[in-house]
Amino acid sequence: MNLRPWLAGLALSLLPAFAQAADVTLAVRTDVSSVDPHYHVYVPNRSLSRHIFDSLCNTDPQGRIVPNLATSWKPIGETVWEFKLRENVRYHDGTPFTPDDVVFTMERAPNVPNSPSSYALYTKAVARVEVVDATTIRIHTREPAPNLPVDLSSVAIISRRIGEGKASSDYNSGKAAIGTGPYRFVEWLPGNKLVMARNDAYWAGPQPWEKVTLRPIPNDGARVAAILAGDVDMIEAVPGVDRAKLTATPSLALHETDSFRIIYLHMDSAREVTPQITDANGAPLAKNPLKDARVRRALSMAINRQALVERLLNGMAKPAGQFVPDFVLGASPRLKPLPYDPDQAKRLMAEAGFPNGFNVVLPTSNDRFPSDAQVGQAVGQMLSRIGIKAEVQTMPAAILFSRGSKLEFSLFLSGWVGNGEASSSLTPLLATYDPKTGQGGSNRGRYSNPAFDAALNEGLRTMDDAKRYALFAKAVEIAVEDMGVVPVYFTINSWATKRDMTYAARGDEASLAMDLKPAK
Repeated sequence: MNLRPWLAGLALSLLPAFAQAADVTLAVRTDVSSVDPHYHVYVPNRSLSRHIFDSLCNTDPQGRIVPNLATSWKPIGETVWEFKLRENVRYHDGTPFTPDDVVFTMERAPNVPNSPSSYALYTKAVARVEVVDATTIRIHTREPAPNLPVDLSSVAIISRRIGEGKASSDYNSGKAAIGTGPYRFVEWLPGNKLVMARNDAYWAGPQPWEKVTLRPIPNDGARVAAILAGDVDMIEAVPGVDRAKLTATPSLALHETDSFRIIYLHMDSAREVTPQITDANGAPLAKNPLKDARVRRALSMAINRQALVERLLNGMAKPAGQFVPDFVLGASPRLKPLPYDPDQAKRLMAEAGFPNGFNVVLPTSNDRFPSDAQVGQAVGQMLSRIGIKAEVQTMPAAILFSRGSKLEFSLFLSGWVGNGEASSSLTPLLATYDPKTGQGGSNRGRYSNPAFDAALNEGLRTMDDAKRYALFAKAVEIAVEDMGVVPVYFTINSWATKRDMTYAARGDEASLAMDLKPAK
């Protein structure tokens, strides 16, 4: 009897089983700042959180809201949303998910000590959570909150039994890092690796990968070298300069999409005297030039966005004329990128009383978005052409955000990832800072404009979609006219994987093992 055909068929039938047992290593650009899912509104943390924890709602790669721990939701009044909860869900330790865990989560999320960017941003509308029965909750809001499902997609649900009394350090050690998600926490060695194991009892079924390792590799060249050598299975933030080489490599595949990320200059437009601006002789200035909208507009006109996109980023970005991409709900259809015009910028500087410019420190990250340190240097050179001598300082993103939250900077280059609706960027970056409501949680320049706040807040409580998005567009236009934040460009998200894998490229920039699949 010839056994070869039978053995060949057996081997093919076992391939899915082997795939189920495979391990994967994802090379990420930035390490997490904490395993605590409520510590820091930060893309690396949120990406990790989605492996270990679930939220009531979730977002798909296009930013659309989809069910998660809640199977459905609906408004049952202007200030009440009803959520139906998924049944038979258990935490990694075998204990059941209950409605009281949602109550506890809403109490804890906005109140984590020392948060660099608080989750109060997403829970600000919640007045209380009413438990109706074992599978139904009603969330009462302080005022109409049409965006509540979108906001809650960012809030990981944690167990009261596990999380009560626990600090962020307990999550970092793994003691409290027990969720309902598709992967279980194994270990975190900061700066080295974070390891997770598949949750075989996951309510949605087990994932393809038995073990997932996240390896932070901040250096772009080292990350590309790792995927070329086969040391990792996927890398995020493919540098534009290496895109052609990776595309031409037969063993690799690229996966790309437009991003929700805005790269921007944030400015101290609040303080009368600002700490990192001096005159040409190094003496502190008596008044903060960034309080003047003409100076802020001059900074914007000094930036050659097209040159950044074409020459430095190799086309892996798009010039920005507002704070959200034009395909996002609530973007203004009327706004275009401000033209590069250094001569007009100089005239504005002179009109504002700074004909000779000034000196400023320009901090930027060196491990957060593609070519961030190089972009900082290029922007610094562009500003110098209108008399603003910028001392560019690069640092890890965790340090940049920590120092920025302490208001140590006058001007800095940073980025923000929203979602498919404009308020996800407008509220944290430009709303007047208010720790009680969570608005302006990442407004590290303390920009404040009552007209902008009025349009934004009216939109946030308007249930009619068309009217809400029109109000957001109005808010965008007000802030761009005032140049509260200088929009520079939108990134294009790019991942490289081994050829035998596929990845659902995401607008929110998250690198998720759940979206990485064996190729069919």
